Amino acid sequence: MRLVQNPQKSFGQVDISTIELDSRSRDDIPQLLQGLQHIYRTPALREAVFKILEEVRPRKDDGKEVSLDNGRPGMEQWKILVLGVLRLGLNADYDRIQELANQHRTIRQFLGHGDWYDEERYGLQRLRDNLRLFTPEILDRINQIVVQAGLALVTKGPVGAAALEPLHGRCDSFVVETCVHYPTDLNLLWDAVRKTLSLGYALAQSWEITGWRQYQHHQRAFKRQYRRLQKAKQRQTDQPTLEAEYLNYLMLALDHGDRAGQLLQQLRAKGVIAAETAEFESFAGYIGVLADQIDRRCLRGETIPHEEKIFSLFQPHTEWINKGKAGVPVELGVRVHIVEDQHRFILHHQVAQQRTDEKAAIAITRETKARYPSLRAMSFDKGYHSPDNQQTLPTLVEQVCLPKKGRLNAQEQVREQADSFKALRHCHSRVESAINALEHSGLDVCPDHGIDGFKRYVALAVVARNLKRLGALIQQTERKAAERKRGPYKKAA
Repeated sequence: MRLVQNPQKSFGQVDISTIELDSRSRDDIPQLLQGLQHIYRTPALREAVFKILEEVRPRKDDGKEVSLDNGRPGMEQWKILVLGVLRLGLNADYDRIQELANQHRTIRQFLGHGDWYDEERYGLQRLRDNLRLFTPEILDRINQIVVQAGLALVTKGPVGAAALEPLHGRCDSFVVETCVHYPTDLNLLWDAVRKTLSLGYALAQSWEITGWRQYQHHQRAFKRQYRRLQKAKQRQTDQPTLEAEYLNYLMLALDHGDRAGQLLQQLRAKGVIAAETAEFESFAGYIGVLADQIDRRCLRGETIPHEEKIFSLFQPHTEWINKGKAGVPVELGVRVHIVEDQHRFILHHQVAQQRTDEKAAIAITRETKARYPSLRAMSFDKGYHSPDNQQTLPTLVEQVCLPKKGRLNAQEQVREQADSFKALRHCHSRVESAINALEHSGLDVCPDHGIDGFKRYVALAVVARNLKRLGALIQQTERKAAERKRGPYKKAA
């Protein structure tokens, strides 16, 4: 049975709300724990977060939720939240999180372990499995509660009344890179063949099908041809010899693709379901597609359209993005839009697949307004400009700062010279600080696999960033209170 938090206290266990944290520490861990402790100390916030955490549960292969009343007790959801926030807030891998969870005294107190001898330890695979139980939707709802807690702290009012304060949002996008190598059609075809051979061997062994015993020999032979082709290109070999190397490379790849097709037929004849062969079939299908693109580009001189190009076989959601930054010609990842308020809390975020900035402005503004009705103003940069955005955005919020690209007419000059427009524009660049903080909190490169893992990773980073901001405000308040209690500093005579 899985619980959000075990109500039965153990010997030596400390109440989380009474744990003392050093408000003078400049490390990231006390700030994150301060934010979590504030949520735990406030009954309304704790109840709301715990109610959401009850939905964090594993699912079966068919997508159905696992019953909470049967089976062994899993990791408590509060522990999952604490460790997940630490992972993204510290930009740490699972090895460091395992070390902190097993050896860091204060963190173990937040996980519900007492100061007495406690032999419970967290295994690496246990952490991996449980921290993947979050969904982006659950994390988004938790983030809204954290933001409300932060606004209440800033305005020195109750949580419910904090929603009445006018909010000024600033929206910008950045690229969260995926963990992939630089893609070329040659090395992508090599990836497809080597994975097809290894997965085909595993399936053949499981179902006692012959003909795949020498898969490692075939991998090495194909890689040798891949290296020969690379060297021929580097040495600028004459065209007939280079074309012959290309043909040998493609013929070897297509032979392996044919063998993969024959194996699939044999597996189907044995009654193997499609779910067991989905990954193998996916990589085998890439062989024909990539071989065709290499033939068209290198042997026939065609230009491959951008929408047909593949940038990663392992992270197929990877996009080739050129934002025109100095020294950064291209980024391999996915765009992420964020909306930050004047108090430096991230109100909302959006993972925008195959969408440029101007196509996301209306949707993210409408969603942010629905979450925070007190949103009064939004600022964007020129990348979000489009005639439709200029007309629609003023109907969603009272003030909009959206500079136009190109020459301005008289009416547009008056609009952009208004004091309210210039005030929002001058403050807009502060969103770059939030982007930089998120990149330091793990959103430089996403190590999680799949688009679902990518969205979960981004959402957890936003929650961690807001909790860290909340903890920093609490530390600042406690330091000021300590200074007032200590009195003014007097120099020695």
